[in-house]
Amino acid sequence: MRILTKTLTMAIAVALVILVLLLCACQKSDSENKINVQSDTLYVEKVENMPKDFILGMDASCVPSLEASGVKYYDHNGEEKDVYEILSANGINYIRVRIWNDPFNASGQGYGGGNCDIENAVKIGKRAAKYGMKLLVNFHYSDFWADPAKQMVPKAWKNMNIEDKAEALYAYTRESLNKLKKAGADIGMVQIGNETNGAMCGEFSTELGGWEKITRLMSAGSKAVREVCPNALVAVHFANPEKVSNYVSYSTNLDYYGVDYDVFASSYYPFWHGTLDNLAEVLSDVAEKYNKKVMVAETSYAYTAQDTDFYGNTIGDGGGIVKNYPFTIQGQSNLVRDVVNTMVNKTTNGIGVFYWEGTWISVGGESYEDNLALWEKYGSGWAASYATEYDSEDAGKWYGGCAVDNQAFFDAQGKATEALKVFGLLREGNNIYK
Repeated sequence: MRILTKTLTMAIAVALVILVLLLCACQKSDSENKINVQSDTLYVEKVENMPKDFILGMDASCVPSLEASGVKYYDHNGEEKDVYEILSANGINYIRVRIWNDPFNASGQGYGGGNCDIENAVKIGKRAAKYGMKLLVNFHYSDFWADPAKQMVPKAWKNMNIEDKAEALYAYTRESLNKLKKAGADIGMVQIGNETNGAMCGEFSTELGGWEKITRLMSAGSKAVREVCPNALVAVHFANPEKVSNYVSYSTNLDYYGVDYDVFASSYYPFWHGTLDNLAEVLSDVAEKYNKKVMVAETSYAYTAQDTDFYGNTIGDGGGIVKNYPFTIQGQSNLVRDVVNTMVNKTTNGIGVFYWEGTWISVGGESYEDNLALWEKYGSGWAASYATEYDSEDAGKWYGGCAVDNQAFFDAQGKATEALKVFGLLREGNNIYK
């Protein structure tokens, strides 16, 4: 009996030790994952009712090319760190990364815009996962920028009929996702096309059978995602929510042709895309009519009118200021807060907001010529001259630097601005007069 009692006592003691160790580990994990952001200068009104899993994302696709150009990133204390670590520490929980099929010419010279091929995405996916962030994989299905004005077919698919193109798109999506998974990326969502306003991958809704072809390509991409990443959300992406009838048309065609997707995503730039109330209304209509999740896949705003890379900006001294959002750190933060609040409290099934290229800053040269040499060599400007062969009408005429450096969350020297803290302060709010 004594032996049995002694054995039982020892077993209980061991169990208690194990329990204490587990509790300590959990507390440590919670402590490590907790976002602890403080600011004495940034006012942030709390966003009520924000779910714990609400996506606060950042597109940061150009980082490797910027770093190759000499850019370094620093936290709020001026300490040099991995920029993805800085983003995570400030409340970002998702990284969005674009993928172009082949953004290089025959000599291997990059088209620019980050030279965002699958290898670039693999580098970013690994770094994002290291700091606990999921990945939104953004397939453009083009060799360079795809947007409402351009939906160019990749060079390798140029002469394919729709059947062969759909099969190529399916195989390419599978192969790319498998590379990302093998590298350890935590894929939470996959975007099938970028701002596909009635066009995708060289197919156009204005042509005979256009929507049938476009949705066939979308379905091929979705099929690949379901097979490789069954737990990931499938997103489609459009722009110009101010054109309400277009969103009705897009969602109707997706439903009619049976596209398998989870998230209807929209761009929202306040200087182009109308009011937030309109955004909430058009997205809620899609969510309620088709039982879909909705989100903002791209948004941004300027914190200064200053140009820092001798190229000029999308918005700045020439205009773009939106009422209630001055070009200041606080104005930029207010815009982010209001977009998030709109998706949380005014939109049906809103799941998240992604800020576009908040890490894209000047490469730091002292002249346009200095910067141009870096943009050309490393692809760190929006387009290099080498893109002329693929996009002669746009990149071929206007290649050069970054037009959104004044909309980033890092200054021209790479130090995080106070505005980056907005993501970490949204859930509790921040009254600077405490």
